[in-house]
Amino acid sequence: MTPLASSQIVFTVTNDLSFDQRMHRIASCLAENGYQVRLVGVRKKHSIPFHSTLYQTNRLSCFFLKGPAFYLEYNIRLLFFLLFTKSDIICAIDLDTILPCYLASAILSKKRVYDAHEFFTEQKEVLSRPAIKSIWESIESFAVPRFKNGYTVNSELAKLFAEKYGVKYQIIRNISFSYPLENIDNQHNIFILYQGAVNEGRCFEQLIPAMKWVNAPLIIAGDGNFMNQTKKLIQFYKLEKKITLLGLVEPKELKKLTQQAYIGLTLFEPNGINQYYSLANRFFDYMMAGTPQICVNYPLYQAINDKHHFALLIPDTHPLTIGDALNKLLEDNVLYKGLRQNCLEARKELNWQNESKKLVEFYNTL
Repeated sequence: MTPLASSQIVFTVTNDLSFDQRMHRIASCLAENGYQVRLVGVRKKHSIPFHSTLYQTNRLSCFFLKGPAFYLEYNIRLLFFLLFTKSDIICAIDLDTILPCYLASAILSKKRVYDAHEFFTEQKEVLSRPAIKSIWESIESFAVPRFKNGYTVNSELAKLFAEKYGVKYQIIRNISFSYPLENIDNQHNIFILYQGAVNEGRCFEQLIPAMKWVNAPLIIAGDGNFMNQTKKLIQFYKLEKKITLLGLVEPKELKKLTQQAYIGLTLFEPNGINQYYSLANRFFDYMMAGTPQICVNYPLYQAINDKHHFALLIPDTHPLTIGDALNKLLEDNVLYKGLRQNCLEARKELNWQNESKKLVEFYNTL
């Protein structure tokens, strides 16, 4: 089954599109398979130019750019945008755009899809704020059951959606494109890399002090709601010379940086379903770059690593545990080379070129 030439999908996010590699993969894949795709996000003060030759993009300007006022304003603007934009399918990316997508699809009698990148109400930044959590749970319990078509990133989250809301969602993992590796010597300029959102629940409270005992520098490539606290932790432990904060890095440059790194980090606190049953993009990004990583020993990471053995899993996120694991990889050359070789083997199977077939099939059967 193939899409009609007029099949138009609109995806909605709350970021500025520039650094969202996941949505670029999804939009590009569907555009290459005959769909007309539009990706809608937010224009921010420091947004860099972004344009795709494969799909259309729109950035909505908002007066407020953070907090409840932003979500309220953006959702209203997004609703009106959707009502006056041609589409056949409207897809909400996570819970923070689900209401305007539901209302627009209901008013216009369009098909709707929920792309659940995570279990939104189980994020630490939501769990730690009871009033905010109550609001999001109300939105979730109202909207999610009305999105019968959807997909999420792993089997455990799919089970949770089925148990809580009676929806049967497909599983499409966030796996990187396979790409040719550069001939990089990372044995001399050794550094450790954390890439991704600098958010609550990502173990910066444990990682920063762990670096006191590690004989290698750390580079953090990303930004998020825990950035100010991360800077204070670096200052508190007097690690300004050992830890570098790059902020957001453009995807092409990030790909190079990930290949240059000696070790990657995939860390999440175990508190909250969303963290414990996570399957992060960076877990696959390091693997695709041939970079061994330290990763939390949670069920979904363990299941993949039991088969492919490209990460060193740790039983907890205590600073001493993180520090010991990093030192082990830095000092044990046999272990390191074995993990790197396993990365190179695993990337032949675990890549977006294979995973995207499920995405295309999902939309073709709508």
